[in-house]
Amino acid sequence: MMYALCIILFLIGLYGVACKKNIVKIILGIVIMEYAVNLFIVLLGWKKGALAPIVEGTARQIADPVPQAMVLTSIAVGLGLVSLMVALAIRLYERHGTFDSTKMKNLRG
Repeated sequence: MMYALCIILFLIGLYGVACKKNIVKIILGIVIMEYAVNLFIVLLGWKKGALAPIVEGTARQIADPVPQAMVLTSIAVGLGLVSLMVALAIRLYERHGTFDSTKMKNLRG
């Protein structure tokens, strides 16, 4: 069930990227897709009734820490990418006076 919700969240982000013309909405779509992938990776490493990997005793079932570490790295890289996209959007707005990508194509000189 949770995997289906991740796919739905990813498709919502994909719709925002593919169908919207506003650059801010495209950036939000990319962020939603990123969160869906992060949630999916965390769900892959989750086990019902598992303990954190720092708890002593190996006889018990423990959660896999590798997907969690990958998601932490992905969040850090994603923050840098989002800040770059927002900076580029601001520069495009300063140059063209709009966030609409179709009007930017028409202003080509």
